[in-house]
Amino acid sequence: MPRRMPVIIAGAAVLVLAVCLAIGDFGPGERDAPAAHSQATVRLRFTYWGSIEEKRAIEQAMAKFMERYPWISVEAVQIPNPDYNTKLLAMSSANEEPDLGYMTTELGELLAQQGKFLDLFAFIDRDENLSREEFLDFVWHQIEPEEAWGVSIAVECYGLFYRKDLFEEAGIDPPPSRAEEAWTWEEFVDAAKRLTLDDKGRNAHHPDFDKDRIVRYGVMFETWSEPISNFVFSNGGRWIDGNGEQFLLHEPEAAQAIQMLADLINVHHVAPSPFESKSMPALNVALQAGLTAMIIDGQWINLDLGKAGVNYDIGVLPKLKDSVTVALSGANVIFASTRHPEEAWLLLKWLLDPNEAIDLYADGLWMPTLKAWYTDPALIDRWVGANPAAHPPGFADAMMNQLLKNGVKGIGYYLKHQAEIFPIVKRELIPVWLGQKRAREALDEIRELVAPYFPQ
Repeated sequence: MPRRMPVIIAGAAVLVLAVCLAIGDFGPGERDAPAAHSQATVRLRFTYWGSIEEKRAIEQAMAKFMERYPWISVEAVQIPNPDYNTKLLAMSSANEEPDLGYMTTELGELLAQQGKFLDLFAFIDRDENLSREEFLDFVWHQIEPEEAWGVSIAVECYGLFYRKDLFEEAGIDPPPSRAEEAWTWEEFVDAAKRLTLDDKGRNAHHPDFDKDRIVRYGVMFETWSEPISNFVFSNGGRWIDGNGEQFLLHEPEAAQAIQMLADLINVHHVAPSPFESKSMPALNVALQAGLTAMIIDGQWINLDLGKAGVNYDIGVLPKLKDSVTVALSGANVIFASTRHPEEAWLLLKWLLDPNEAIDLYADGLWMPTLKAWYTDPALIDRWVGANPAAHPPGFADAMMNQLLKNGVKGIGYYLKHQAEIFPIVKRELIPVWLGQKRAREALDEIRELVAPYFPQ
């Protein structure tokens, strides 16, 4: 599902509508096979982004769905991450939208204001087998209190992924997996410096360390909205006030957190800049290749790391004031132009129910949106315990329990004018990541640039 889109959330899930065919509860056990259906074949088009492994997982899920419901044919269309918004916007402008699919939060907000999506609450509220209360609190995408333009069929969060063998070689204790034992920022920086090596094998603590000839970084991270929000929120900072009427990313708590991230690049020399990262592989591949010892990334990479047989584990993120993790996912939507809302809802319910697409969860791509799958030991075992390669020992505490107990709703779920604000923030923070400007100065300038999008 989720694979990040720069500055937004990446990750993703599906939409919603009403269904004539009840498909039972969402607990363990087999559902009765559906009765024979005399209706002519219904064709649905579903768009999504993701890695090669995600493509395989989605195709397998769709094949199982069509086997169960042979009168529905699903065309799953993968669109590359960087092109997704452009392609979907062009399709919408030409009135050629898919029936349903992944949706980035900033484009979704824009299209929702244009009435392009069906309201999902209207359908779930009359569904006999499913209710809002069964879901985690942060899965609905809304611009109005009682309307949901999108829903996450899966949810994601962040952790500190690390190569176990590299920690052992360096004689460093691995990062804790429990929130109450989370590394302080100072402990995190110390470990990152000990793990960063130049071409002579000297770490970043060594007086002769050559910052211009680094062969392995201590840590890598991305600089779009949700990764940096982990530390903004951990430090008590906010993007906006509770009413969404004031931009607050310039305040001291948020600015300090962003500056501390930038210092990993320019002061401690344990992480590459965004420009240097462009010449490097994706974070999960960099970890696999030993180009970095740690990455700050989303849980969806468990799919790729597990399939590749990487010797890794997961710790909770280092904390500033509080131990938190950002809960995120791209939205999934049903377009108002679909001719088959009932069948689209049927597909959505299929994907919402881990029983019907368990491989997507057990293989490490998705985390469930239903609360029971975090609290019922039998259900937990079906996705966390089923595939140790994709759910190493630290996963249960560092990701599953951390999300349930300390998850913080990502900014992509509720910030208005994302399509305008996110690019401004990303562009104006580049000098900070390059060490050319202090975070507080850049954020004060950003505050002025985004002021037109907030009440005056």
